Amino acid sequence: MAMNLITFTKEHEELLFQIPLFRDLPSHIKDSLLEQLDYSVYNISKNEQIAKQNTICKNLMVLLKGRLRVDIFDALGNEVMIENIIAPRAFATPHLFSADSLLPATFTVVEEGIYFTVTKASLFELISKEPSILKKFLQITGNCNRCTVSRLRALSQKSVRGRFITYLFEHAKDDNNKVLIEHNIMQLAEYLCVTRPALSKEINKMIKEGMIAMEGKQVQLIDFNGLQLAIL
Repeated sequence: MAMNLITFTKEHEELLFQIPLFRDLPSHIKDSLLEQLDYSVYNISKNEQIAKQNTICKNLMVLLKGRLRVDIFDALGNEVMIENIIAPRAFATPHLFSADSLLPATFTVVEEGIYFTVTKASLFELISKEPSILKKFLQITGNCNRCTVSRLRALSQKSVRGRFITYLFEHAKDDNNKVLIEHNIMQLAEYLCVTRPALSKEINKMIKEGMIAMEGKQVQLIDFNGLQLAIL
């Protein structure tokens, strides 16, 4: 089933107000928000590409329900999975008002759901009038830029081990020594720009050395000192 226009419902509204851009707004702004936005709502189906790399970002894009996969295609045509987007969440937000407005990745539906869009013009008018929304928009843009920096940190490491450890540290929660990896081993190898056999070999070596433990996609960080020394 292809993407098709649907009616915006109360359930959709509740999901929309869960995303950081519109969360915790004063009631007087919430009450008139939708009246100020030129928006559309769609059903989206599995395997559908709802936004493609190097096309113009014309709308604020929000996944209200479902899950998306984010992929970058390099100059050689290789596909590199970057992350999964789980609803409710806005995505590609910083590129809406960038100089060229080109999307850096392709967004593909993994789990069917609901897709909400707002035109650039109506969003710009809204944030121009409401400083609280403008502040949130700038915060979100900064957070997205941190994601890019996170990958660059991993790629700055020359060794396979260094790249994997940096990836783990970047994705570890502050209060937890466990990391849930979104990628499968092939996707992670592509993300880190290493070969799958080399990455598998290095992970197995780190497990044998007692640096980490791994069960499925969950990695437990055990030897913090050893892990830190490996990326110095």
